[in-house]
Amino acid sequence: MPVDGQIRVVIEKVVPEIDGGRFPIKAVPGETIAVEADIFLDGHDKVAARLLYRHADEAAWSEVPMKFIINDRWGASFPIEKEGNYLYTIEGWADHIASWQHEISLKIRDGQRVTSELLAGLVLVRGMTEKAEGEDRQGLEWIAGLFQDENQYDEAIRVAQSDYFTELLNRYPERKHVARYARELVVAVDRPRAGFSTWYCLFPRSASQEPGRHGTFRDVEKLLPRISGMGFDVLYLPPIHPIGMAFRKGRNNNVVAQPGEPGVPYGIGSELGGHTAIHPDLGTLDDFKHLIAIAANYGMEVAMDLAIQCSPDHPWAKEHPEWFKKRPDGTIQYAENPPKKYQDIYPINFETEAWPGLWQELKEILLTWASWGVRMVRVDNPHTKPFQFWEWVIGEVRKQYPDMIFLAEAFTKPKVMQQLAKRGFQQSYTYYTWRNNKYELEEYMRELTQSEMKYYYRPNFWPTTHDINPSILQPGHEPQFLIRYFLAATLVSNYGIFGPSFELMEHVPIPGKEEYLNSEKYEVRSWDWNQTNKLIYLISLVNRIRHENPALQATNNLTLCRIDDDALMAYLKVSGDNQLLMVVNLDAYGRRAGMVQVPTWQLGIGDDQTYQVRDLLTGAQYTWRGQWNYVELDPNMLPMHLLKIER
Repeated sequence: MPVDGQIRVVIEKVVPEIDGGRFPIKAVPGETIAVEADIFLDGHDKVAARLLYRHADEAAWSEVPMKFIINDRWGASFPIEKEGNYLYTIEGWADHIASWQHEISLKIRDGQRVTSELLAGLVLVRGMTEKAEGEDRQGLEWIAGLFQDENQYDEAIRVAQSDYFTELLNRYPERKHVARYARELVVAVDRPRAGFSTWYCLFPRSASQEPGRHGTFRDVEKLLPRISGMGFDVLYLPPIHPIGMAFRKGRNNNVVAQPGEPGVPYGIGSELGGHTAIHPDLGTLDDFKHLIAIAANYGMEVAMDLAIQCSPDHPWAKEHPEWFKKRPDGTIQYAENPPKKYQDIYPINFETEAWPGLWQELKEILLTWASWGVRMVRVDNPHTKPFQFWEWVIGEVRKQYPDMIFLAEAFTKPKVMQQLAKRGFQQSYTYYTWRNNKYELEEYMRELTQSEMKYYYRPNFWPTTHDINPSILQPGHEPQFLIRYFLAATLVSNYGIFGPSFELMEHVPIPGKEEYLNSEKYEVRSWDWNQTNKLIYLISLVNRIRHENPALQATNNLTLCRIDDDALMAYLKVSGDNQLLMVVNLDAYGRRAGMVQVPTWQLGIGDDQTYQVRDLLTGAQYTWRGQWNYVELDPNMLPMHLLKIER
């Protein structure tokens, strides 16, 4: 038997809902969560529905009336005001008052006298009156008097169909036999930087401004005015721990390191310690904490790199051999990605029977970093570790440090990347690095912003990384660098660059590979930190524009616009009155022109209305009319517009 046989309403197909409510959706304060569902019942009665929501710290639910959209589809939204978790669900019931109002309106239009129906409505109005107070109660008592006074029949039927009465119906519904959705769904609300951030990666050992000298944290501090001045708010450092000597790699991944070569930072661990130790050539722990404090003075924070692997010299190799895979001869299995071999790295065996101790040790590493002041972690290759581990460790760390942000560096199968985001990563690397032409870019942006991914997957676009020198940039053509940078910085709200390599347009590859020749992973590099160029100017300008324009501080507010050239890409981003149109020439070698369609219907602009657009990059102003307008871009000048739409 059903729990309540009088419940008639069905609630299903709720959006957003990730895997039947198994995982939360993501948000930051200031966002609005739009919820839709199919809500219907048997027969001809009207349905009423409410969206219920509350912060997890609150006991009482707030509610918003849901509005009919089409074909039994209903919707409503609620605001996100603070960090933590929000809960939301839906209630629906047969709305006898609305059904009565609809029925009486039909009869009145048909010319029928509805005296009896008014008396039936009187019963409903009295029920509403019991819940009302103040002016609403007085108004309902007045309506009750009308409904039972035949001398005021004309006024009674006018009021029964009025907007005023409808408002009272919605305010004081007759809620009987309420159907409640089967689940209370969760919104995980992170701090604002999870939704809007600008990352700058550098190897601190290459931070020295004296050629040939190993850089230190103090050298990095001297670079903070430059990096902050370019508009970055996250300084991401590859591993800063002691590097092992055994099988140390040399320059350009040479299997034999020459004397004095520094090794790969990802070969973590030596007799000096492991993941909670600091490489002595970089400085001390106090020096690192000082860097964190100084960065904060510039409005920046320092992100560390969690690489769950060891050099053969890592203390774990001796203290916890049970955490590694063994060959038949008893030696520990080093890392391989055939045909590549990484003899300098021992991967962790997560299938070890000693996994509880391993998990606990990894959690303690993150808690130790957090105690130093670190609140952002980029995780190296998380897709090679169990999903279950990430869900547990991220949850455990955020119990003590709820402001911790985890970025998943996973360039792997789509469903694996999506699962990592569902399990708790606040940001995720993407395929942007390999999306080059207009079709690829637009299809990928549709996937990120129009599919279910938009609710839980926060993309972080990187034109290059210290591991990837993409083929499109290997010719070293300046306009191509400008294009790839601009797309990353304006398509999504989180992006990063590998500096100073990227802004100085380092591009020479290892022949036939998407890897850098003379990569910083294998050697200390010296850079001209005082150099300037067009790309550096563009980066600084665009970052300032990003901070000044809310439309660029979100990802899912993207509208792709039609433009009649396959090498021209246009997209609109809107936040309230802040309306920006980006137009990019993807042809880095040739001038392109075309007509772009502005979605004026979305902006409240008439078809024949003139309006102003101002290029925030150049200051140029144009007068446009209606939807279709002409654009022309020469990549040798500037291959993009960043147009602010003004009235």
